[in-house]
Amino acid sequence: MNKSRIVFLSVGIAVSLFFLIERDFLPGLSKKDTTKDQLKLVGNAAYLIRDEYVEEPNAALTMEGAFRGLVDSLDVGSSYLNKDALTKFDLRKGGNLLEPGLILYKTYGRFPVVIGVKENSPAEQKGIKVGDTLSAIDGKSTLLMSMLEANLFLRSTTDQTTTLKILRGGETKYIRLGNAPVAKEICVFEPAPYSSGILKINRLYPPCVQKFKQEFLPMLKQGGNPLIVDLRDCAEGDIEEAQSFLNIFLRREEIGYFEKKGGLRDIVPLNDKPLLGELPLIVWTNKATMGPSEVVAGVLKEYRKAKIIGLETPGLVSHQELIPLEDGSGLLLTSAIFHLSEGKAIWKKGIEPDVEIKIEAQTFHSYLEETKKLIAKL
Repeated sequence: MNKSRIVFLSVGIAVSLFFLIERDFLPGLSKKDTTKDQLKLVGNAAYLIRDEYVEEPNAALTMEGAFRGLVDSLDVGSSYLNKDALTKFDLRKGGNLLEPGLILYKTYGRFPVVIGVKENSPAEQKGIKVGDTLSAIDGKSTLLMSMLEANLFLRSTTDQTTTLKILRGGETKYIRLGNAPVAKEICVFEPAPYSSGILKINRLYPPCVQKFKQEFLPMLKQGGNPLIVDLRDCAEGDIEEAQSFLNIFLRREEIGYFEKKGGLRDIVPLNDKPLLGELPLIVWTNKATMGPSEVVAGVLKEYRKAKIIGLETPGLVSHQELIPLEDGSGLLLTSAIFHLSEGKAIWKKGIEPDVEIKIEAQTFHSYLEETKKLIAKL
């Protein structure tokens, strides 16, 4: 490797580390975690690679590996995204990407685990189950992927077929499945017995709230039977849309805050008069109720006394900042974490259900039956 390439490698890694240390990212990260001595070790490692490694390293792959290791190890929400992943990340809001219907949860250094299988999806039809471990996609190991990258890797703009290596118990299975327009509608509403109906939210992005107000709100009335808000497998969304949705049901100067590094707080208010401030609410959750949908569940439980049915959520409510890099890739970094206004952190803790439905009983029918029992007691 020539001198310019090795300098680019070592300086690039050093600058990346310095960037993470000095910018106001990652609440709770102290400079004790990344000291000057550790920075020196990284530089020394780069020079050792130059002088001792048996072959000439590929600078581009080495840099990608360095960024990936640095960022992906920070927390579940942070991620290094290559060009392809970044393109898919930009397309995800529109619901235009085809997918197998899997939702994966992954921590650094472990294989991703299936935490959600969407109804009527290719994954459900092929018998993939919650709790399955996904060790490879088309022969590529998932071990070094971030959670976001693993989920994006499964999606495409075409109906491609993918081979998954699934670990289940002591068995290894190879499953081929295609992609499809799963849960294409951003939200849907359907009647349900003993209630005002079920509002199923698939993605908490615009125009979810607009569609709810225009198409479904006229069917609801104050003080009627409880509305069921189905947030199962709602793993995507943004905080602004969650605020708009919550403002339909309550008004409050502060429902919580995002805490940045150094203790700085951004207050999250609900300013408008609620349209359904007296309508009883029941919320369905599972392990794939993530991010902004957890804010909805937590706030409705805390301030509207909504009952939660299902499973404890994973606790992934945070702000991420996307930083594009010159080569077309990008860094997605956690910049703030959410607390309810009473100081209760949802980050890494999640929302606990009032009525738990075991993983092995996660069916629409079981949720409906538990809802029926709960409504009878209200």
